[in-house]
Amino acid sequence: MTEQRFRAYTTQDLDAVMERMARQLSMRLDAHPVVLVGVLRRGAPLAAMLHERLAKLRPELAIERTDLKVKRYGDDLTLLHPDTALTETPQQAEVKFSGKRVVIVDDVLYQGHSVFRVLEWVRRHEPLSAHVAVLVDRKINALPVAADVVGATLQIAPGDVIECNVPPYEPEFAIDIWRPHAD
Repeated sequence: MTEQRFRAYTTQDLDAVMERMARQLSMRLDAHPVVLVGVLRRGAPLAAMLHERLAKLRPELAIERTDLKVKRYGDDLTLLHPDTALTETPQQAEVKFSGKRVVIVDDVLYQGHSVFRVLEWVRRHEPLSAHVAVLVDRKINALPVAADVVGATLQIAPGDVIECNVPPYEPEFAIDIWRPHAD
């Protein structure tokens, strides 16, 4: 058995996807301040990309960013933490989001555990509203979590892995489908 890897989206494809995501998100926002919460690791640079695009589309918006350390799976979808681990900084523990619209940004919505955990955290900090933006939605949620803004929907075989390559963690912005055990 050998592994196989397929390129689903190139950098050029994803630039257009990110632009579309920013436009979708901008239509959901009003004059209230916005906080983009990047889920570390790859959600953080995606949140930075959305921030840059939103600032151009809606320069009147007050947009803040924070990156939240959340871990459940390894890059190969090996379960690392049965109860999704969330680590906040002392500043994040004290923050209040009242009067602000919070947008959680992540790379892949797999089963919903990580996003659900972050939504619990955001709720404790009393936002005006919470939204979810993901680069890829696999549409196999185990929890009742849905993304408000989705870059791409990829329904692939259960054993396949969606690999989001996001700088600075990888050299090229791309989405690959990885089949670990091809026959």
